[in-house]
Amino acid sequence: MNRPDVPRPEAFDPAALAPRLPSPLREVADERFARHGVRLLLKRDDLIHPDLVGNKWRKLVPNLRAAAGRPLLTFGGAYSNHLRATAAAGRLLGLATIGVVRGQELAGRPLNPSLARCAADGMRLHFVDRSTYRRVPDPATVAAVLRAADAEEAYVVPEGGSNADAVRGCRALGEELRGRADVVAVACGTGGTLAGLAAGLAPDQRALGVPVLKGDFLARDTAALQARAFGGRRGEWGLDTRFHFGGFARTTPELDAFAADFGSRHGLPVERVYVAKLLYGLLALTEEGAFPPGTALAAVVTGRPFP
Repeated sequence: MNRPDVPRPEAFDPAALAPRLPSPLREVADERFARHGVRLLLKRDDLIHPDLVGNKWRKLVPNLRAAAGRPLLTFGGAYSNHLRATAAAGRLLGLATIGVVRGQELAGRPLNPSLARCAADGMRLHFVDRSTYRRVPDPATVAAVLRAADAEEAYVVPEGGSNADAVRGCRALGEELRGRADVVAVACGTGGTLAGLAAGLAPDQRALGVPVLKGDFLARDTAALQARAFGGRRGEWGLDTRFHFGGFARTTPELDAFAADFGSRHGLPVERVYVAKLLYGLLALTEEGAFPPGTALAAVVTGRPFP
């Protein structure tokens, strides 16, 4: 239910959440890039909002507007940053939220810190078995989940928040970077941020996605999201699938050491699931000569480590 002491989402205005937009763009001095003639800039989307961090803000705000005060139901794993951001938005706006969590076996266990934060922010958690979760894109499965969660009136947002509204919301990220870099790179989970970013860039700019999951499905998914949002492919974009480090939320001592070193060099706490893989990949590509001397390379910092 909507609490009386907060703005009702029916009249939702993003300004009510006090975002910092456009997010800062900062050049950093890093000799590992400079020796190849590449300028590294960090697009600090992690500073947009303390609770709706980075691309979560850009994806959620259009869906909050579309929900028009209805409860918001969405999907995610046990450590989903998207669930945390959705729960935080519900708390800030007095909006009911339901999180459908992958893994029925988790229902009887103590909540991990991520899910505990969701619950503390008022999100009602509904656990489903992994087989059902894999079938969630099927409309009949979604309808069954809504009935089981007693949330048939809810506005549904897909896993990761990537739908046509979210993609159109992420187009502003590209627009903020027009004329500021030659290549703009972003870590990818579902492809929604990349789809919108590429659409917002100028014709002489290129977007690069670094997937954090294994597999070659993301080019297809990103193109499909652009088709739903804009009617077809938009902008120049591509993917490099080599830097997933074993899959989603997987890491290695090498990646951890790189992230700690980058953070120490530049005073930036480096989030491991997305941002560390992006930055590692960009350094590897730079050392391979993928970017001509004189290239201005912008990395979108889409998140920060959660406590």
